[in-house]
Amino acid sequence: MHPYHHPLFVKFIVYFNQNQDYFECHEVLEEYWKSLPESRKEHPLTAFILLATGMYHWRRENFIGALRTLRKAEIKFSTFLHMNPIFTKDIDFVQLQSNLRLSLSYLEHQKTFTSFEICMTSSELVELVTNVESSMNLLPIHSNDIIHKHMLRDRTDILKEREEKKKGRHQ
Repeated sequence: MHPYHHPLFVKFIVYFNQNQDYFECHEVLEEYWKSLPESRKEHPLTAFILLATGMYHWRRENFIGALRTLRKAEIKFSTFLHMNPIFTKDIDFVQLQSNLRLSLSYLEHQKTFTSFEICMTSSELVELVTNVESSMNLLPIHSNDIIHKHMLRDRTDILKEREEKKKGRHQ
């Protein structure tokens, strides 16, 4: 199976393109990435995770976090495109990189959030996305439930894990 045809990547595309739920983009793609035996930070999926995270920060007007994260995504996309040709299929990477550079330019000038879609070049991927989208219950595109999603979830486990990591570094 092509990596982009995996059900979690297909959901990522739906969340990214249809309702800009970048938090869920991150969640589903991280789940996919962590399920892989070779889930190193160099894996191409991490570029998409960073892309979603950067877009989430930008929409929330965290310009510094968005700029830092999207720059990392840009570097990762450039790197893996030359190293792993399977990841260059099904998605228009020329357009993706152009949109990413434009977003970085906007961020450098602290311009208002501007979304873009990930353009698909494969009819098979388009069909998968269309079929999955029809079965998903998507939140309204500009709702606070999407924009501030990380604040609306129970974050007890995440905060506990962060504290334990901090303690480990200080010991």
